[in-house]
Amino acid sequence: MKNIIILASGSGTNAQRIAEHFENNKGVCIQAIFSNRTDAYVLQRAEKLGIPAYSFSRDDIYSNGSLLKKFEEFSPDLIVLAGFLWLIPSEIIQKWPIINIHPALLPKYGGKGMFGHHVHEAVIRNGEKESGITIHLVNEKYDDGQRLFQAKCPVFQDDVADTLAERIHRLEHEHFPKVIETFLETL
Repeated sequence: MKNIIILASGSGTNAQRIAEHFENNKGVCIQAIFSNRTDAYVLQRAEKLGIPAYSFSRDDIYSNGSLLKKFEEFSPDLIVLAGFLWLIPSEIIQKWPIINIHPALLPKYGGKGMFGHHVHEAVIRNGEKESGITIHLVNEKYDDGQRLFQAKCPVFQDDVADTLAERIHRLEHEHFPKVIETFLETL
C-alpha cells in the first residue's frame, strides 16, 4: 500500500481529481489533505470525499515542527502539492519525496509569486504561442526540482488569463493523477 498526503491552498480541484483517480485503487491511499488556509474549499472537498482534512499555520510548518510531526504520524510514501503555494522546508523535503504541479512550461514562468493567474497573465503578456503544465519533484527552491512531465496547449490571440487557465486545468486534471501513479511505481 502506497500512502499519499496532499497539500493544497485553494479550491482543491486537483486534490479532488487525484482522490477520485485513486478511489478504487486498493494499492494507493490518500491519507489526508492539508491546507495552510482554514477557509480553503479543498478542506470541504476532503470531507465530502471522506478524507481527513487538516489546516495548519505558518508556525506549524516553519517554526514549531508540528506539521512535520503530523506527517511522521501518517508516514506517507509521497507528498503531493496540488496548488500549495508555500516553500517546503528542507527537513520535510529530506524525509519524503514531494511532487508538485506548475501551470506553465518550466523553467519559464516559475519562482516565487508565479502561480495561478499571475502565470497566465505573464504568458499572454509576453506573446507566448504555447503554455502548459510541468509536474516536477520539489527541492528547496520554488519550481526548481527535477521535471518529470510536461504537457502543452496553445495560447490564442484572444486569450485572457481565465480562458488560458481553463485549458491548463484540463491538462492538470488529465495528467497529474497519471504521473503520480507512475511515480508511485518507482518507490
